[in-house]
Amino acid sequence: MRISITLALLGLMASSAQALPSDIKVLAQFDLGYAKCETRFAHMRGKRDEAYLALWKVKPDAKKRAELASVRKGAKYQQERQLAQKAMGNDTSPEMEEKLNRQCQATWAETQANRPQLKR
Repeated sequence: MRISITLALLGLMASSAQALPSDIKVLAQFDLGYAKCETRFAHMRGKRDEAYLALWKVKPDAKKRAELASVRKGAKYQQERQLAQKAMGNDTSPEMEEKLNRQCQATWAETQANRPQLKR
């Protein structure tokens, strides 16, 4: 089964504003998908936390970034990341490449759309 950014986005957008996700699996899946986007699109590089938090409509401040960093250091996150990586596979077919490009663009568009709405 292929894990896609779209599934992670749907999970993210179903939550309430200002709450960080408690689902480490979703974070691991998002991070893997976003890493692929960063390799394709220069404007997305270094904006992983901003993109993830914007999807939750959370202001990307130092505290929230520190919370994400802490989660990412945990054993549970590392385990979920490995499982997601195995499930994601290495399909490089033209169809999969186009799907990934669309998902990256949708992630970035959603991030940009939510930026003005972030609570300060």
